[in-house]
Amino acid sequence: MKFSVFQLSRRGGRAINEDRMGYCYTREAALFLLADGMGGHAEGEVAAQLALQSIAAQFQREAQLTLPNPADFLRRAVMTAHRHIQRYAKFKRMADAPRTTLVAAVVQNGTVTWLHCGDSRLYWVRRGQLLARTRDHSYSEMEGAFRIPRQLAKKLLNRNVLFTCLGASGDPIFDISGPHNLRRGDRVLLCSDGLWGVLDEAFLLQGLSRQPVHEAIPALVDAALQTAGEKSDNVTAIGMEWEVPDHEPSTGESHTDTHLTHEPFATTIQSEHDLDTLDDPLGEEEIERNIAEINAAIRRSAERKLP
Repeated sequence: MKFSVFQLSRRGGRAINEDRMGYCYTREAALFLLADGMGGHAEGEVAAQLALQSIAAQFQREAQLTLPNPADFLRRAVMTAHRHIQRYAKFKRMADAPRTTLVAAVVQNGTVTWLHCGDSRLYWVRRGQLLARTRDHSYSEMEGAFRIPRQLAKKLLNRNVLFTCLGASGDPIFDISGPHNLRRGDRVLLCSDGLWGVLDEAFLLQGLSRQPVHEAIPALVDAALQTAGEKSDNVTAIGMEWEVPDHEPSTGESHTDTHLTHEPFATTIQSEHDLDTLDDPLGEEEIERNIAEINAAIRRSAERKLP
């Protein structure tokens, strides 16, 4: 398979950037991930990072060139990530667990399958036309989905507040879609609300379609930051263009201007928190084992070479 991808994240008018993004692939399957740590809770950036690391490690374990069932993989992987975040909070004795949104997409066999939880979005575009986008897990989005009467909708407070995420006390609510057949030139965009919440959808689709992804993504991120001004949220996006199904991945370039090599498994998802330093005073051996697996998978991806 062959695809082009570009990823970029910039801090807006916030103290820190709690967004995380990345992708990884084998020769025949690719996984794209984006998480937006929730600022109203402590260590949102940790929740986002844990989610990406956990899902990427599970992808490496299970993707023997391809995944047997992408939808089943995403369903199990998001629950594992959710539990990792909860265990981290318990280990750190946090009163309120870190929380994050998530959008993830698997591309293989000429198809795309995606999952989302919260309001980080995926857009699927063909020749400038929107084929699909995720529906946010917020009361304002559900208002349209369930046709809530307008008079009742006006009485709802904080309609843009999310009603689900990873890391909360209850199990997350998430939606899965696919597999959908891709055609050459299709674009798939994963982005945080710092992008879609500022730009008009027609402008976003036009910008994504008219330029190669390595030009379109920086232009859209810059436009969102300029439009929002000093109060801008963090802006993060990954754009993928599907090319042809019978070649090695062409990864383009990332926001760090590094190129992935054609290894059996490769990833841009790196550890930003030294989770290996955690001891286990609570006696929960599974925490230590799972965290070690995550970081070992990341290290192996950087060390492994083709035979």
